[in-house]
Amino acid sequence: VDVMVGNAGINPFYGSMLDIPDEAYDKIMSTNEKSNHWLVQMVAPDMIARSGGSIMVTASTGAFSPSLTLGTYNISKLAVIALVRNLAAELGPHHIRVNAICPGLIRTDFAQALWDNPAAKARAEQQIPLRRLGEADDFKGVAVFLASGASIYMTGQAVTVCGGSDMWS
Repeated sequence: VDVMVGNAGINPFYGSMLDIPDEAYDKIMSTNEKSNHWLVQMVAPDMIARSGGSIMVTASTGAFSPSLTLGTYNISKLAVIALVRNLAAELGPHHIRVNAICPGLIRTDFAQALWDNPAAKARAEQQIPLRRLGEADDFKGVAVFLASGASIYMTGQAVTVCGGSDMWS
């Protein structure tokens, strides 16, 4: 394995953290953070043996701010960034780069509830400097860059792909 992309993400709960059942909290944290930890544990030994590699893990711009309805999801994605930074420190001496990709609002099935409402979609587009929602294809260049030697001196970073919506975070 030369390149690993961990792209786990779920959110089965929408509401106050005061109301989240333990089962939903555990599912969010296990899927969004722990599964990436396990995946890295599986591929890192081979990368260490070869003295190189690139690891990318999908976080979210949600990691940069609180939310009254997506709090646990945001916490899980901030934990992903912490995981990435710690792994970057641990694996850096083995010439392995570890970075997070932080999407903003992207038109995917996962985020459909956030863009399917025409009024909410219009409001979101007005708040995004590029005046549109992101598309899955908007990540191709970042992923190729982080996988390639062009990013050879880049590790422990949380790269946002958000149309400018989180440029001040």
